[in-house]
Amino acid sequence: MNAEFYQGNRQRLYDSLPDHTLLLLFSGSSIRKTADENYPFYADRSFLYLTGIGQEHTVLMAEKDGEEVQETLYILPPDMLAERWTGKRFTPEEARARSGAAQIASSGEWENRLKLLMRSGRFERIAMDLYRHDPEDADTESIRMARKLRKWYPAATLTDISRQIRRQRTIKQPCEIEAMREAVKITRDGILAMMKASKPGMYEYQYKAEFDYALAQHGCLEPAFPSIISAGANNFCIHYYEYTGQAKDGDMILNDVGAQYDHLFNDVSRGWPCNGKFSERQRLLYTCAYRTSQHMFSIIRPGMKMADVDRLAREYNFEQLKAIGLCDRYEDVGRYIWHGGAHHVGWDTHDLVDVDIVEPGMVFCVDIGIYCEEWGIGFRLEDNCLVTEDSCENLTASIPRTIEEIESVMGGE
Repeated sequence: MNAEFYQGNRQRLYDSLPDHTLLLLFSGSSIRKTADENYPFYADRSFLYLTGIGQEHTVLMAEKDGEEVQETLYILPPDMLAERWTGKRFTPEEARARSGAAQIASSGEWENRLKLLMRSGRFERIAMDLYRHDPEDADTESIRMARKLRKWYPAATLTDISRQIRRQRTIKQPCEIEAMREAVKITRDGILAMMKASKPGMYEYQYKAEFDYALAQHGCLEPAFPSIISAGANNFCIHYYEYTGQAKDGDMILNDVGAQYDHLFNDVSRGWPCNGKFSERQRLLYTCAYRTSQHMFSIIRPGMKMADVDRLAREYNFEQLKAIGLCDRYEDVGRYIWHGGAHHVGWDTHDLVDVDIVEPGMVFCVDIGIYCEEWGIGFRLEDNCLVTEDSCENLTASIPRTIEEIESVMGGE
């Protein structure tokens, strides 16, 4: 992503704001882990989408007064001692080149500037990203600041602009799609490495090591999300992160993994027998999932209701399971299908979007999971769907997904 990308994202956001609005956005701060250590800092993804700056204690303030917008990016000032311990900080020149923001100032100055602007009487409202996923979540820096602002300036209108940001993030621009394609190439190498190394007796942490090593060869030092890699009975935990299980001969290996490239994520699931050969029952269930996935990619197109993508995947998968004798009634399908069949992906693994109808430029996962505990077989087949002008494209089709392709890779062909 270049500075023009981030400038364009901000301009669309500014265009959505009424005049006499002060915009205030925060990158966030690191969270304490233990006595003398913080968790690695993870920037607010919408802030990153708007600025390209992933450094903590960074603030974007934009003043929309009439037709003009004056924006300032407030960054941590140089500090030789702090940088010796925790790494180099952005210089003003670097922050300007990355974000495209003309004005750069020290992070210690933004609050005084805010108070000065509010005293001027020119600003009737303050716009902030007040998104909260769950009411019980810890307060973000924006929510903590909003509480102060309501106390300091009770006459001002506080506006939540998180929905507008979600609208913008919903449709991916060409440069975002290209970044996702690059992420797919990296993910493919990681999954191929696991497939080729797979054998009975292998531990889940060894599969994870193969994946992580492959990503590191591309400079991807952290996956898009914590990898889900499991074997056998552990496949029946949807979000499994232990990595301590050992694959027994005949066990299915489930993995739900993804790489990142230039801040964009992908999310891919593949399943295979650890010994490289599908049993009869594994072949039956995998074929159900594969046919359902292929069906979905044949029917997804602009104009569909997004809710129908999940519904139609579930209904078609049921018909496949019914055909092999596992289900008689649709009401019983929950015994084998445990989660939804679609979620958006991009700046987050479950991207924050605002959508009812499928539109060109969306990217979402087609996620077909089957969990048959009585047969001891659980896996999912998850691919990334790019909606085009009149249909869709499977961005992750190059990652082996048919039984024949998987057995060929695992057989060394």
